[in-house]
Amino acid sequence: MSIRQALNEKELDALMVSVQENRFYLSGFTGEDTQFDESAGVLIISDRQLVIATDSRYELQARAEATGFDVVCYKKGLEKELPEIAGTMGIRRLGFESVRLSQNNHASYTGALGKLNPKVALVPTENMVETLRQIKSEDEIRRTITALRLAEKAFSETIDAIRPGMTEKQVAWALEKAMREAGAQELSFPVIVASGANSALPHAVPTDRKLAHGEPILIDWGARVDGYCSDTTRTVVMGQPDDRFKKVYDTVVTARDMAIAAVKAGAGGTRVDKVARDHIHRNGFAGKFGHGLGHGTGLAVHENPRLSPIKDDRLEAGMIVTVEPGIYLPGWGGIRMENQVVVRQTGAQVLNDPAPFDPMVRV
Repeated sequence: MSIRQALNEKELDALMVSVQENRFYLSGFTGEDTQFDESAGVLIISDRQLVIATDSRYELQARAEATGFDVVCYKKGLEKELPEIAGTMGIRRLGFESVRLSQNNHASYTGALGKLNPKVALVPTENMVETLRQIKSEDEIRRTITALRLAEKAFSETIDAIRPGMTEKQVAWALEKAMREAGAQELSFPVIVASGANSALPHAVPTDRKLAHGEPILIDWGARVDGYCSDTTRTVVMGQPDDRFKKVYDTVVTARDMAIAAVKAGAGGTRVDKVARDHIHRNGFAGKFGHGLGHGTGLAVHENPRLSPIKDDRLEAGMIVTVEPGIYLPGWGGIRMENQVVVRQTGAQVLNDPAPFDPMVRV
């Protein structure tokens, strides 16, 4: 379903698009919101007109990138000029992305639009654009693979250089630097490097803790290239792993591979999650895998669908999802192994380098 079909179904005259990734997806405009309460602009899409409203910082960029859109450059802020835009476009019911519009902005826009005659109603919407973004074209899949290959190469270079005594922060910076120098547009998210007991924190922040022999070292990283995100986790150990590491590692890798084998068009995210979770429980680690199994990736690193015990999203061909089971043991550490896969009609296409991965770092 297109945006304009969705407008008709929801009885809206237009949709105001303010989520950064959605703006880019629909228009090609790459302006970035520098923080939550600042905006590079909005798209206003009706059945007859395409408008991008922005300020002078982005006017030339919008004219160059958002081909097919009429550019409105507001000088007193969107609140002041939205009524004129709405009036000119003949809008009476204007949908907005409820996930992005703050209460303060909503009150301001409602007050300004309410002064029009006839008034313009703001109508909350959810996932109108995100639903379209879930299914990737082959070009989007190729862009994701490009980002993934760049990130994997940077990881290999970084792992080859790590030594006992390096800190988590130093490894994180080395990996970020390698990705940037290789051409990453930016990181998908801040690099996670967690060693020893810190690796029991699924989203640990790198610290000054020094790496040591025999400990799990969990690294979660990704690169954004041409707008699209990679997302991978590997857990390594310097020197010979002990029996505990081997058991946890083998359990996680098998759970990941079993879940990947369950991915196909029509499968439910809850069922795929259960495949991995049940295996982890059967091997003596019940309650040690707390987060969902995976999530969609694309222009954002966390998108729908979700592979989760609490949200049963239906998988469709063309979706890209992560599969990332983990086991986290307080006081010892954690192991997570994550791949990105494309959902196909009959199974999953793994996007990561197919070469076998050896977690042992020889130093």
